[in-house]
Amino acid sequence: MIKEIHAKKLLSTTKSPQAWFNVKYNMNIYRGCEHQCIYCDSRSECYGIENFNDVLVKINAVELLAKELAGKRVKGIIGTGAMSDPYTKAESKYNLTGKTLEMIAQHGFPIHIITKSNLIIKDIDTLKDINRIHASVAFTVTTTDDELGKKLEPGASLISERLKAMESLACAGIYTGITMMPILPFIGDTEHNVIGIVERAAQCGAKYIVPWFGMSLRDRQRAYYYSRLDSLFPGVRERYQRKFGNQYSCSANNAEQLKYMFNEACSKYGIITKMSETKNYTYKAPEGDQLSLI
Repeated sequence: MIKEIHAKKLLSTTKSPQAWFNVKYNMNIYRGCEHQCIYCDSRSECYGIENFNDVLVKINAVELLAKELAGKRVKGIIGTGAMSDPYTKAESKYNLTGKTLEMIAQHGFPIHIITKSNLIIKDIDTLKDINRIHASVAFTVTTTDDELGKKLEPGASLISERLKAMESLACAGIYTGITMMPILPFIGDTEHNVIGIVERAAQCGAKYIVPWFGMSLRDRQRAYYYSRLDSLFPGVRERYQRKFGNQYSCSANNAEQLKYMFNEACSKYGIITKMSETKNYTYKAPEGDQLSLI
């Protein structure tokens, strides 16, 4: 169900920009997500989303953003997509991500986007405009198998569609890459899957792949994930329970070996694997302040 709401604030300031693509300001236009990925950590109680099947649309997002950007002295990277995909299906109707990107371009701010949707292509011209300063887009890819992808991420664009969108952005000069996370234990933690992602990423112009060889599991997220495992992958839930119990962080099987093969493959194709080495945005601090990097 889609519900329209009026938000009081749109941007939040991050405490450690270096930890996540140098994002200084977080922006979430939607709460909840129609992609309905079976493993999504945003279902967890700590995020305060009462019903993740509902999508809350911040219909005053553009007006809020205009006011907030005008008051920012530091032009740091605005990040979106960490909590809720900015290209959830509601974007086709509301175009709020598209409109906020236009506002970001007008105010001369850089952007970093994470998405599982090829809908981003509609905003390619705006991203090219923002890219005069800095624009980076990461597509989440957990497998190259469209059939498996439909089970894991039933409402998202097909993996093949995401990769095609990434190739289009790369050809347009947008700095693109992959967040290869999570790599699900007993499902995606194979050499064939991981190396397959690297090879397809290289073919489609990815400059970086940021991996996580494992996943998180807590409270409501765990309950929902286990219910979907029972339906889609009978017997796998029991394997999780035996190996991980109530652990929050669950490592992929043979994680160290997978990391080694992954790094070797990325080195072969010249793909960056460390967050600290991804392309950065350098800005001038307000007049009177010392120059710095975010």
